[in-house]
Amino acid sequence: MTRVFSGIKPTGHLTLGNYLGAMRRWAAVDQHQSDALFCIVDLHALTVDHDPARVRRLSRQAATLLLASGLDPQLCTVFVQSHVDEHTRLSYLLECVATDGEMRRMIQYKEKAARERVRGGSVRLSLLTYPVLMAADILAYGTDQVPVGDDQTQHVELARDIAVRFNQRYGHTFVVPRATPPQVAARVMNLQDPTSKMGKSDDSGPGIVYLLDEPDVVRRKIMRAVTDSARDVVYDPEARPGPANLLEILAACTGGNPSELSGVYETYGALKRDTADAVVEVLRPVQERHRELCADPGYVEGVLRDGAERARAMARPTVDAAYRAIGLLPAAEAEDVGVDAAVPDIGVTA
Repeated sequence: MTRVFSGIKPTGHLTLGNYLGAMRRWAAVDQHQSDALFCIVDLHALTVDHDPARVRRLSRQAATLLLASGLDPQLCTVFVQSHVDEHTRLSYLLECVATDGEMRRMIQYKEKAARERVRGGSVRLSLLTYPVLMAADILAYGTDQVPVGDDQTQHVELARDIAVRFNQRYGHTFVVPRATPPQVAARVMNLQDPTSKMGKSDDSGPGIVYLLDEPDVVRRKIMRAVTDSARDVVYDPEARPGPANLLEILAACTGGNPSELSGVYETYGALKRDTADAVVEVLRPVQERHRELCADPGYVEGVLRDGAERARAMARPTVDAAYRAIGLLPAAEAEDVGVDAAVPDIGVTA
């Protein structure tokens, strides 16, 4: 089967964009059609200033929401990145293959580093090198496909370049993955700034619908969404991003087509009301299942423990092969010796 790897970073509460753009497809399609791994990439959350307790809390919440969205641990592997040492083991090897120029060309590094400097903070080295860790996340599992939005395609291209370079220099070791962008609602935009993605790390709360928002909160945010001064409802993402965002969200929730839906509505008020109702109904089963899982934390812990064991068993052969290929001496395995052999008889003299 085709192997698929996807990750969620616990840097904020998961949003409607995460669900419509990725999580729903993971549950409906990927876990059924592929050998799929879904990872809470908590090590990536350490690349910027963070609250340790919050990272732990968001990691657990993300895992719970992945299961609430429909991921079945009998069909896929759900685990936490830091629970599998092979990610960091491989990351250093790949740093020895990647180049400084490649890291500094990463768009997200440029943007995040610029924001950090504006705030007067220092830029952590891990922010520069984390795309290599992301490449290790992917390559350790022999991943064939990585479902990502267009903002992450550059990182998958880096993983491909590193895999090809490693294979050419040290012998064939890695599967060369490819990005597979989702076909519908690849990017759900911020309701208050429809030219920007609805990101979970964003500070603009009114523009973001979180998966655990109460129905009244969801409706209030959508009813206050930015549109424009025109009177007709037209689907034009370039010229009229606000209405287009609402139409895309409604289409993603109902299975419709944004262009066709634009002809149904004469006013923005009606469009917003129907969009809000559709979002509330899409989130209802996720929130109900989340409440059930929160009442049974031992189940989630068991899923993550079993998932880490399976992930480790999948990744270790590839990572060990990479260590041998690049020239590292294999560690000698301890022999199974008896007590008599392990503790020599030195004798006693009178």
